[in-house]
Amino acid sequence: MFKVLKYAKRYWYIVLFIFVLLFVQVFCELTLPGFTSDIVDIGIQNTGVEYPIPENISEETMDNLKLFLTDEQVELVESYYKKSNDEYIIHFSKLEDEEFEELKNAMLPSEMILYFLTSDSDEAKKVQEDIKSKMSEMPNNVSALPGNMDILDVMKAMPDKQRMDMVDSFMEQLKDYPEMMTESMGIQFVIMEYDNLGINMDDYQMNYLKTMGVKMLLLAVLTMIVSMVIGFFSSRLAANVGRDVRSRIFNKVMGFSNAEMNRFSTSSLITRCTNDVQQIQMLLTMFFRIVLFAPLMGIGSIFKVMETTTKMVWVIVLAVVLIMLLIAVLMLFAMPKFKIMQKLVDGLNLVSREILTGLPVIRAFGREENEEERFDDASTRLMKTQLFTSRTMALMMPTMTFIMNGVSILIIWSGAHNIDNGNIQVGDMIAFITYAMHIVISFLMISMVSIMMPRAAVAADRIEEVLNSETLIKDKEDTVTIPEDVKGSVSFNHVSFGYPNAKENALKDINFVAEAGKTTAIIGSTGSGKSTLVHLIPRLFDVTEGNITIDGIDIRDMKMKELREMIGFVPQKGTLFSGTIASNICFGNPGADENLMKKAAKIAQATEFIEEKAKGYESEIAQGGNNVSGGQKQRLSIARAIAKEPDIYIFDDSFSALDYKTDAALRGALKENVKDATVLIVAQRISTILHADKIIVLEDGEIVGEGSHKELMKSNEVYQQIAQSQLSARDLEGMGC
Repeated sequence: MFKVLKYAKRYWYIVLFIFVLLFVQVFCELTLPGFTSDIVDIGIQNTGVEYPIPENISEETMDNLKLFLTDEQVELVESYYKKSNDEYIIHFSKLEDEEFEELKNAMLPSEMILYFLTSDSDEAKKVQEDIKSKMSEMPNNVSALPGNMDILDVMKAMPDKQRMDMVDSFMEQLKDYPEMMTESMGIQFVIMEYDNLGINMDDYQMNYLKTMGVKMLLLAVLTMIVSMVIGFFSSRLAANVGRDVRSRIFNKVMGFSNAEMNRFSTSSLITRCTNDVQQIQMLLTMFFRIVLFAPLMGIGSIFKVMETTTKMVWVIVLAVVLIMLLIAVLMLFAMPKFKIMQKLVDGLNLVSREILTGLPVIRAFGREENEEERFDDASTRLMKTQLFTSRTMALMMPTMTFIMNGVSILIIWSGAHNIDNGNIQVGDMIAFITYAMHIVISFLMISMVSIMMPRAAVAADRIEEVLNSETLIKDKEDTVTIPEDVKGSVSFNHVSFGYPNAKENALKDINFVAEAGKTTAIIGSTGSGKSTLVHLIPRLFDVTEGNITIDGIDIRDMKMKELREMIGFVPQKGTLFSGTIASNICFGNPGADENLMKKAAKIAQATEFIEEKAKGYESEIAQGGNNVSGGQKQRLSIARAIAKEPDIYIFDDSFSALDYKTDAALRGALKENVKDATVLIVAQRISTILHADKIIVLEDGEIVGEGSHKELMKSNEVYQQIAQSQLSARDLEGMGC
């Protein structure tokens, strides 16, 4: 998880804001069950009476209560209750918790005695008869009490010591009563007292229910708003992180040399930049809404359960153990498959890209069915892995539902016994069920996200592999500033080059100078190292030995951006970008005006086919230049290099798709318009380089000849063999060879 979270460090303030909101949401969620419990226990069962001691009490009732209070307790009660007319009034909101508890402990026993002495309930009548029986047996009492005599009046007439002895005896009997039952009797006393004071208990109850209902509604609305804000900022944060990671990957790849590009396949880089980033983005979205929320909710619910009652905690423990076992089993089977899945996505992308790119060749060789089978095989392997993980995860929901329902049944069964024994109230059981469901659902949410975590972790590792890969070709810390009057003379000084992990060098001890204002051609058999040689100039690879200089400055001492701005490079395979003809020609020089653009197209012999199009230079170019021919693509690539107006031109076999007439016209226009630039031409056809100022002949990575065409025809056997294989005897005689 930390692998993913580190991408969000830049947005720490949003993370902190979301974290604060999560606490607000959890607080609201955990408060609602308490309100539900209060509505059931207080609002419905207790007629809205919240406290076991009255806020308003009549003078008569207060005098009766004092009969059963000690002198210290009387003094305490009188210090809190203030007399107003014929009533005593107290405001509980002004009391501290300790003060309220002290007052309750002092008054509650007396309230219970008074309730039993004055209530018409069956239980109270039974207690009254029992007290009368005991009073009649006392030696100082009359043997027979009058039948119409009020027991409270008798208690008033009794000596204080005798009365307090009876109170102690009575309280001894009440010790076995659960605390909740004693408070319930206190509530009944308060209800009886309020009724005696003329308070309408129906209105009193309804006011309480309305107040609690409004509070619950406000909390629910606040929870909804906070949840929406968290969702908004989580999605925004995840989207920003996804954009940043994609940008980092793309910028890193843009700095890759050909060696790094060969290490990571194109399809894999695309997957890492899209699918892998999406996995991280999804996990970040879920992280703040579930991964953080669920533990906070679960821990908060556990504390609430401990506050509510400890009689049914064993149910929660049992549920958590079962859930953990379920998650462990699912992780054991599903985790390895998620690690495999990303590799299978890579494989499917690779096959798809190869098939779509090579579709013309596949059709030409009639290999459609074979390629369909290859794609289906890659797709089926991915499908089977996804089906396995999906089916494994499909077991989670019904199992979790079974556990949740089982927990509810156990809580109701255990809670019913506790209610019957007077240990808890109905509202407590309802709140307990709610908190238990919060705990179970929290673990469920964590388990669901934990399934996503391995896949996101794999994606993060793959992204880190790209971001942490060492770029072999990079700028030095102390680069040299290129002078403004640079001429562009390129010099190879004992240059050798070997591809990474290759056993032998592809180029060996290359020495030559391509002078400014002259054309230097490079020719040789296939695999002789021609393209490799010119790729060293813009530092697509770095030399293994020796150095390459431009006007005496080692290219490794220059900033790559400045070096490449000096070069107009036309690769073997003409590559165009989606857009227009104009945008492709001006690709290397966005500031080029229309005249320069048209001039470049004219030199590249592209004007004719451009002007034939309905929209001319604004004609659309499809992705990869698929809507133009190979020759047109090559000419537009050449025009793009010319429009850049560089100091050095490199044509890497860039005339191969041109006919001889166009080839000759293009070379003539080039010679006339780029007189001051250094021109290097890699060619397979001798006709392309006949008039070059210098021709370099390569064989197995070594220079085996150097000179003009005539000089090489006289002295170089390799060049002679190439010429004889391409030119007729008459052509050779016409050249004086």
